[in-house]
Amino acid sequence: MEVSTLKPIIKVAALCGSLRKGSYNYGLISSAIEMSKESIFKGLLEIEYIDISPLPMLNTDLEVNGTFPPAVQAFRRKILEADSYIFASPEYNFSVTAPLKNAMDWASRPPNVWGDKAAAIVSAGGQWGGGRSHYHLRQIGVFLDIHFINKPEFYLNAFTSPQPFDSDGNLIDEPSKERLKQVLLSLQSFTLRLKAK
Repeated sequence: MEVSTLKPIIKVAALCGSLRKGSYNYGLISSAIEMSKESIFKGLLEIEYIDISPLPMLNTDLEVNGTFPPAVQAFRRKILEADSYIFASPEYNFSVTAPLKNAMDWASRPPNVWGDKAAAIVSAGGQWGGGRSHYHLRQIGVFLDIHFINKPEFYLNAFTSPQPFDSDGNLIDEPSKERLKQVLLSLQSFTLRLKAK
């Protein structure tokens, strides 16, 4: 019987901290999903967008006899099943957004389903490109036992001229797309290293 030499597919859960239609951060996720289908990833990367908008605000009164609301339970299952994560994290008031923090908190409720997996952060925004949100997200990840890639970092000023996104929120700037590809390659490599341990 012939044994396949292909490594297992890496399932990446992609979360966007912005709920806005036409979000540039969602545009980064859409671009990452398309890139993951390119031959450079050798069929090893599969990115699934996980919508966090249905999640209620965290309230432990909603936990009954060790169970969670259906939307929360479905979200936690997706996080648990993923091999790694990519966060599109816009910056609100120098920090992460409330919807993203809420999602991270729900999945951290005992038992924490984030633990011991690789992750990457990308962001688009104003002058700083959302970059200051990265460091708060990394702090949260320390407690949740998430292992973020260190390089390359990706934060993009979405309001430069010419604009890196088209009118539908799609990433069209080629240098930015190349930088995003390098993030995905780094995430793929780090995920495989963690899975091998």
